[in-house]
Amino acid sequence: METPKILENAQNIRSVIRYLKRFKNTTFVIHLPDSILESSVFLNHISDIALIHNAGIRIVLVAGAKNRINGLLESAGILWQEKDGLRVSGENAMPHIKMASFDVANSIMTALAAEKISAVIGNWVKARGKGIIDGFDYESCGEIDQIDLPSIHSVLENNFIPIFPCLGWSSSGRPYNISSIDLAKEIAIQLKSEKLFFLNDYELEEIFLEKKAHENESINALSVQDLETILKENRAIPIHAARLLNLALEACKMGLERVHLIDQRIDGVILNELFSELGSGLMIYYDNYGAIRPMDLEDVADVLSLMRPFVKKGILLERSEAQLKELHGDFVVYEIDGAIRACAALHVYGEEQGEIAAVVVDERYNKAGIGIKLIEFLKKKARGLGIASLFVLTTQTADWFEKQGFKPDILESIPFAKQEKIDKNRKSKVFRLELV
Repeated sequence: METPKILENAQNIRSVIRYLKRFKNTTFVIHLPDSILESSVFLNHISDIALIHNAGIRIVLVAGAKNRINGLLESAGILWQEKDGLRVSGENAMPHIKMASFDVANSIMTALAAEKISAVIGNWVKARGKGIIDGFDYESCGEIDQIDLPSIHSVLENNFIPIFPCLGWSSSGRPYNISSIDLAKEIAIQLKSEKLFFLNDYELEEIFLEKKAHENESINALSVQDLETILKENRAIPIHAARLLNLALEACKMGLERVHLIDQRIDGVILNELFSELGSGLMIYYDNYGAIRPMDLEDVADVLSLMRPFVKKGILLERSEAQLKELHGDFVVYEIDGAIRACAALHVYGEEQGEIAAVVVDERYNKAGIGIKLIEFLKKKARGLGIASLFVLTTQTADWFEKQGFKPDILESIPFAKQEKIDKNRKSKVFRLELV
């Protein structure tokens, strides 16, 4: 006899084991801004990073030092300015920049030592001056020339965590201040890392309020295409957020499959983002993280399991294994990281009518907009088949279908072949969507 709590715990454990198996011996790059050092959950984040490292996942850390550098420069009375999200300062600022950068990196290394994790800070970045662009002198700002990949691989193979300060050096030993988020992106690309994480202490939610209001969905993942559309719209996105989003977009286009933006103020956010399908931050992805595909015969058991809670609640008609196998060609499933989390069917009645049926979304994902995506997919399929209209029979989801554009209709309007099979005791309501 299963109980909801046991089943929920089992599903969470399965998810963790599946992801551990998938990510073992891969590399993650994690950017830690210096603001995290003042957080009450900083040491918990470090403990979680240690757990991930001990699970056999290679970790590379990049330490941001913006606040610490700004504080030292202010104390020293040294002026600077910001240009395109970069701090621009003269040569007299570099001793303070170096001090702050290594201080932050050392604080992270010290915290890892308390978790019995070996780490090392290194000068693995060759850099050159950014120079003068459009008449503006970037002074001590540097551009990444080369990353010493053989040394990094050696550090990782010896089970150390490399920590990068936000610095680079020219071939003659001259130091430059490097943007830590640019550095994290470049390291992740060159190491061909599986994931790139950016921890931050501000909300990205306001950027997507309009999308959420329109689609009534929780934004936890965006494709490269969706993010491009958002960034092209005329919105007052804060410069720091816009820069990070554009950087995530560039990283995906340059070969990274997934970039994660997560809120460092939340305890356990790294583990939750990594080991749960919904995560707790914003994931930008290039691959088919969430994909609709035709249902295979091998999927029948998973689809039956997905349907079971809704059958028990009387929301969905019960279907047998034999029925699903017979009609599997009508079904599509929505897969997230290899697990089926939703399904729907399009049953065709000649060229005039089609029926949308068995729209089921795992309750944990009911705010992720998956149901809408399934309906849109089947609408497109129906139009391709020349179907004039779609109908649906429902007892408890009438409001949702009306939001998708379906209008109330009468039972006599649906094909007679379908009318004969209807259980009149359910008193299902008919809704219709015209496609032409």
